[in-house]
Formats: sequence, C-alpha cells, structure tokens
Amino acid sequence: MAAALSVLGVVTAGSARAAAGCRVTYTVTNQWQGGFGTNVDVVNLGDPVNGWSLTWSFPAGQTISQLWNGSYTQSGSQVTVTNASYNGAIPTGGSTSFGFNGAWTSSNPVPASFALNGTTCSGTVTSPSPSPSASPSASPSASPSASPSASPSPSPSPSPSPSPSASPSSGSWPPSSSYSNPVLWEDLADIDVFRVDDTYYYSASTMHYSPGAPILRSYDLVNWEYAGHSVPKLDFGSKYDLN
Repeated sequence: MAAALSVLGVVTAGSARAAAGCRVTYTVTNQWQGGFGTNVDVVNLGDPVNGWSLTWSFPAGQTISQLWNGSYTQSGSQVTVTNASYNGAIPTGGSTSFGFNGAWTSSNPVPASFALNGTTCSGTVTSPSPSPSASPSASPSASPSASPSASPSPSPSPSPSPSPSASPSSGSWPPSSSYSNPVLWEDLADIDVFRVDDTYYYSASTMHYSPGAPILRSYDLVNWEYAGHSVPKLDFGSKYDLN
C-alpha cells in the first residue's frame, strides 16, 4: 500500500534556522479514487533547527485537504508545511513527521524534490504509488496503546494485516528511550490496540465522515505513522465526505 520517496541532500551550512542537510521520506499510505493519505518523515542532517518549514511543488490537480502535526499553505502547486508548537525543534540527526489527506485528479505522483528551511533535498522515487481502489482497503484492526509504557499482550493476528513499511532495525522508527505525553496530538477516539509480531496497530472510530477509522502503526508505542483508513468511503451521500 505504500509508496516512498527517499530524498537526501548535503550542502554547506547557511543561516541559524537552515538545515545543512536533510532526508525526507514521503510515503503514500492509502489511495482511493480522487483521494490519498500520506506520511512525511523529515530527518535533519545539519545544524539544530528551531522552527522548520518544508516546501515542495505538487503536479497539477493535487491538493491538501487535511494535515496533522503542523500547518500548511498551498498556492497553486506550491506547498509549504510549518511545524506545530510542540515539534518545531529538530536536533542534528533528529527527525519529525507529519501526515495529510489530499485530493488528486488525473494522476497522483510523488513530489520531485523538497526544501527544508530553504535547503534543497533531491533524490529519486524508489517505488510506485498504490493503485486507487473504490472499495475499502483491507486493514488490520490494530495498533498502539495511548500509554506507551504499557506493552499489550499478543492478540490473534487480524485478518488481513498490512505489511509494515519499515522495521525497527531499519532506523525509520527507532525505539525511544524517553518520551513526553501526550504521545499523539490527535483526537483519535475509541481506540483498539493490537500487536502482530513486532508491530503495534491502532484503530480509531469512523465517527460520521470519511475517510474514517484511521489505522496507525508503531514499533515502540511512541513513534506512530499513518497506515491508512479501514473505511475510505461512506456511501450515504456527499455530506459524509470529509473533503
């Protein structure tokens, strides 16, 4: 279900707010006709950053409709995402992430390049985007608990369950020795938490809009990524569409 764009760039240090190098992983976690969900992970390879801004250009027809863990502006194809109050500082070697739901028309390619505080990061596409599907994608009813200190006992594997986009050994989501509450800054209500092998899954309520029933994934109950939605569309009329 995932499409990833790994981007790496190293340049000389600039202003105090500019990163001297960065790596961006852009992952399409879910795609349906006319819409998609994406997780973006940013790693700072340069000097510490206190307040960040990530920019890129979308091809025609792609727009952001909802974003979490930051704020965004979009003017035509130009997109700018800035930090939220709690995740503005990125130390050297540190990372931050945000996710969003978007809309597309004729196609849904990944962006060609990104810039962190004015520093360009360039790279290549490593895998294709998922094909759109009109029917709900198969999802695990799984995930992490709201309290990372508690380690849930293994539950019977949900059927089916998606393959993790990364494992703890890959470095994308390293286990955390310390953290602060709340672990998640979203109102993801009525949670169900499951563990499948070394992966935790978190499912929340659909409420009355779609895409709904978000699925999150973690390997340490602290760092979470969006894996998609188990209810991509409520077919009761346009008033149930979150867009």
